[in-house]
Amino acid sequence: MRHTPRYVMTDPDQVKDLIRQHPWATFVSATSDGLVASHYPVLLDEADTTGITIISHFGRPDEVQHELGRHEVLVIIQGPHDYISSSWYAPGDLVPAWNHVTAHLYGAPEILSDEENYAMLARLTDHFEHHRPGGRSLSEDEAGARRAAQGTVGLRLRVDRFDARAKLSQNKPDDVAQNVIGHLEASNPALADHMRHARP
Repeated sequence: MRHTPRYVMTDPDQVKDLIRQHPWATFVSATSDGLVASHYPVLLDEADTTGITIISHFGRPDEVQHELGRHEVLVIIQGPHDYISSSWYAPGDLVPAWNHVTAHLYGAPEILSDEENYAMLARLTDHFEHHRPGGRSLSEDEAGARRAAQGTVGLRLRVDRFDARAKLSQNKPDDVAQNVIGHLEASNPALADHMRHARP
């Protein structure tokens, strides 16, 4: 990502929060056949209190195409983002922008055993189902769920390094930023909230 010091996020806790709030990730691998990208949900492994670890799964045969476990991968976490119209700026300030919160995570994934993979899939399902009315669980048909799990490969990725940005109009005067926040309130409240927290 473009290196603009005022936008750089260095706090691992901010990156963890971004992963919790935006768990749909893009996995990118530089393989012997070229670049490959896939998209899967991720969960933060809360047991890792000293770093950042995510767990996920690939549907077969994606793990073959990615040569999963043989090299470092890039995982992109895309938080809230939106076009920022120059009509929200002061007269004469004509250059629009795109505000965003994004993290690039790097690490070599560890392939989970079949049992670890099933436990991860059950946890993933429970995570997204528990707050829904009538939420379901793989335990309702464990035998069937285990058969379906054979079509997936689980992974754990300990993040070796990350590169993250929160580009949130920090280069604008406070009155202009507040005007941008006001415009985003209805259409993109998550981005407006991030902007509020980015102001000193």
